[in-house]
Amino acid sequence: RPQIVPPLNEDPAKTSGKGGGNQEDQSLKEQDKHEMDQLQNSQEIAKLLTPFLPPQKGTFCTGFDRQTLKLVLVGVKLVLFVLIKDHRKGPPPPLAPPTTWSSKSSTEFKAKMRGDKNAVVIVSRGEVVTVHVPTHPEGKRISWEFATDNYDIGFGVYFDWTPVTSTAISVQVSDWSDEEDEEEEIEGVIPVGDVEKGSRNSPRSHFGEIMPVYRRDSHLEVQAGSHDYPGEGVYLLKFDNSYSLWRNKTLYYHVYYT
Repeated sequence: RPQIVPPLNEDPAKTSGKGGGNQEDQSLKEQDKHEMDQLQNSQEIAKLLTPFLPPQKGTFCTGFDRQTLKLVLVGVKLVLFVLIKDHRKGPPPPLAPPTTWSSKSSTEFKAKMRGDKNAVVIVSRGEVVTVHVPTHPEGKRISWEFATDNYDIGFGVYFDWTPVTSTAISVQVSDWSDEEDEEEEIEGVIPVGDVEKGSRNSPRSHFGEIMPVYRRDSHLEVQAGSHDYPGEGVYLLKFDNSYSLWRNKTLYYHVYYT
């Protein structure tokens, strides 16, 4: 059968170029330029991320094929997204002060609290008892009441901006050395005032101070207060007896939401 062949004086490559070769060549050039730009950008970004990346041998993005380069770029974008998100998050908002009051009916209050074994705690000398009270989905504010026998005690309220996984109230007991170790881990902590007046150390970055720890005359009157929920989190009610070297304190307390 007769076959159709191109003329001898015409180059097949030139023939294909007449149809759409120019566009294809232009497309390849643009793609190569785009990938080179991405490579250059990734190298610049890598320099910015050097403090956050583990040390490794070799140079970043050297000799990568197209698939590897795409994976590297996706990883770089993800790291930048997380860093920018954390940077924009910023410190928690300031907290409003609580409403506080006192009551003379300490005898009746103590008698009522003695009926609940969880409402009476012995705060030993040099110890700090912290009551963790998560915000309740059905509540709008927290309220507290407390009193002591014979001697005063330090008291303060803080707020932890962490997601609430359980509404159960928990109690943590620590001594003065544990409190000091915890404060040393916090950057920028500046102790203020005398230890006999209680602690006024700055809380952690995700903590907010509602009321600093001061000694309260809880042996004379029932000390009470309330605070509107600023959002989801955990209240920390600190009963501080770290300043006392000899005396244990019997604490009666009641915490509830409304």
